[in-house]
Amino acid sequence: MAGEQRAGVWHKIAPALSLIVAAPLVAEVLPGATRVSAIFVFPIEMAVWGIGALFIRAAVRYWRLCWANMLLLAFALSLAEELLIQQTSLAPLVIQIVKGEAYARAFGINWLYLIWALGYESVLVVLVPVMLTELIFPKRREAAWVSKGGVIVCAIIFAVGCFFAWFSWTQIARVKVFHLPAYTPPLFLTVLGGLLIAILLFSALGPFARGMARPASPLPPPPAFVIGLFAAVLAVLWYALVIAAFRAWPNVPPHPLALGGVVLAITGGHLFGRWSAHPDWTAIKRYGVVSGAMIGSMAVGFVGFIGAGPLDLYGKAALDLIAVILLLILGQRLTAAASR
Repeated sequence: MAGEQRAGVWHKIAPALSLIVAAPLVAEVLPGATRVSAIFVFPIEMAVWGIGALFIRAAVRYWRLCWANMLLLAFALSLAEELLIQQTSLAPLVIQIVKGEAYARAFGINWLYLIWALGYESVLVVLVPVMLTELIFPKRREAAWVSKGGVIVCAIIFAVGCFFAWFSWTQIARVKVFHLPAYTPPLFLTVLGGLLIAILLFSALGPFARGMARPASPLPPPPAFVIGLFAAVLAVLWYALVIAAFRAWPNVPPHPLALGGVVLAITGGHLFGRWSAHPDWTAIKRYGVVSGAMIGSMAVGFVGFIGAGPLDLYGKAALDLIAVILLLILGQRLTAAASR
């Protein structure tokens, strides 16, 4: 009896716990933003990214909203991280590939980095981990995965995680690891960040939220392999924005790069939106998006490991290999289920 009860509890919480782990794993660890030598920050990332993704998905499922609402909520979470919690889009960047004056920074904002972060974090922290977890637990796809009591517990953990994320980055890592002065953002930027987040939350959850659920004009999706290749190419091209933000090409004007990134994001979002509205948008096609985005981000992430120590380099390679193997196993399982 006790074993059955434990199995029942695990059945209820497994999707939520999996998403809490998957969000920082997919966005931070596998691409290499969080290295093996710094893996001790992973619990903080689970508290912020993982629970943030869980809350976003729960809200969308509870109120029967659509992927556009989820995207707006993901933007809100990203802005909270970039402007309020770790403030990485406000403080001068800690990485400069080519030393010199600040690149793509105006009015106290690393604006090219912010564009990159909004796209990267919304997709790899929220959209892809949610799709991945729903593919792993297809029978629980329509459930919210968190109870009212769970919301309270998770909210407390999220708040604590946000504090530790702020403190560990702005007061410890920035000062003691990168040897840069502590940074306090101007009050008007903090207020502006809070206002933008409030607008996004209202747009995604307010009285006009259901208007976003109107389906896009359906477009027959290509084969899953083509979708995966397209997602991988998008991930690689998007990575160029953050490399540029880190002053890799200081003689290249940042505005054309930003414009190219915006066009890339709109094109990708338009195509995926139309494909997902088609009846042929099956689990295998969603798997193509997930595997392509993950593999593309993992592969291009090795660019940042040029000259890295063996622990971080081989650690990333090992974790990425394990992730690819697990993705292949998931793909085989989905293919077998589709053929029944």
